Amino acid sequence: MSRKITIISAVLLFVFAVGVSAQQAKITFTKKTHDFGKINEDGGKVSTVFEFTNTGNVPLVIQRVNASCGCTTPDWTRTPVEPGQTGNITVTYNPLGRPGAFTKSIHVFSNAKNEMESLSIKGNVTPKKRSSDAVNKSNNYPVNMGGLGLNSKTVQLGNITKGTLQTRDISIKNNSKSLLAVSVPNVPTSIDVKVTPTTLQPDQSGLIRISYDSKKSTEWGPIKEDVYVVLNGKKNISDNYKITILGDVVEDFSKLSSTEKRLAPIMEIKSPNLHFGNIKKGSKVRGKINVKNVGTNPLEIRRIINNNSDITVHPRRMTVKGGKTEKLQVYIDTKYLPKGGYKKSFSVQTNDPDRSVVVYVVDFNVI
Repeated sequence: MSRKITIISAVLLFVFAVGVSAQQAKITFTKKTHDFGKINEDGGKVSTVFEFTNTGNVPLVIQRVNASCGCTTPDWTRTPVEPGQTGNITVTYNPLGRPGAFTKSIHVFSNAKNEMESLSIKGNVTPKKRSSDAVNKSNNYPVNMGGLGLNSKTVQLGNITKGTLQTRDISIKNNSKSLLAVSVPNVPTSIDVKVTPTTLQPDQSGLIRISYDSKKSTEWGPIKEDVYVVLNGKKNISDNYKITILGDVVEDFSKLSSTEKRLAPIMEIKSPNLHFGNIKKGSKVRGKINVKNVGTNPLEIRRIINNNSDITVHPRRMTVKGGKTEKLQVYIDTKYLPKGGYKKSFSVQTNDPDRSVVVYVVDFNVI
């Protein structure tokens, strides 16, 4: 029996019951800094938890968390946090190969009124006693790719203003006893990789310089690209030889003139919540979001950020003229979902300078 597509409309109509400004999440942290104090370089990774409360009146969704370097790894509450409830962000620092004082920043992006919050960690790494050159190599270049040591295999580009070039370096060293020819071929057009020098003598150091040119990419919002290191011409497409590039392509509204601000597009948000109610298991349902531009200039939908395999979002048009309304079609497929309650989210990124990213929360019950 084929699955029927049920069109839900009345449930998804947005009622403008209160002002948009009143319907906002708010993120409040119990602390924004953490001092690890003195830690040993060979003592393993250290972690701290930043707890937060949603002090607003709609569900809070953490969209992404960016760390300032690959040595710092964040993890966070992925599900929507109801008003009055708490969530947390766990930050882990790897001191291996990084003796001395450190300060690292973590940027938290959400659908809260305060869209970006900054956290920080600091401490002082006591160097490990280096009894041999081999130990020294291991500590300074903890990543090993077939004899090539790297100080990291993750490149954090942070915020990338659209139209600009962002560059980061990875330190490398030939820890083998043979020559190593190093290359990173077949990269996306928006990424440029230069290895200096391209051939490393034993014990010789070098750099892998990675540049991301946002002018050559149509991407907006979070980006994730993987490139692979090739040694002596031998390709090895495995995680062991993979470098991951992370960043977030954003728009710079700070340079808008007063006239441009006055004529800017404004995305009307009547409610950030979509209530689908009960859905029979195995069925598909469809709803819609009205996207209205109450500003003057066209509203451009830059990107829809949706990490849900069971939810799809389709815009009819990517441009909304001033005073006009377009629709986003939202589909839920319950084929692979167990029975129970669900609360999921997706984001819409636009060129509205006052609220460039809007997070919608979808809730439903599979029966």
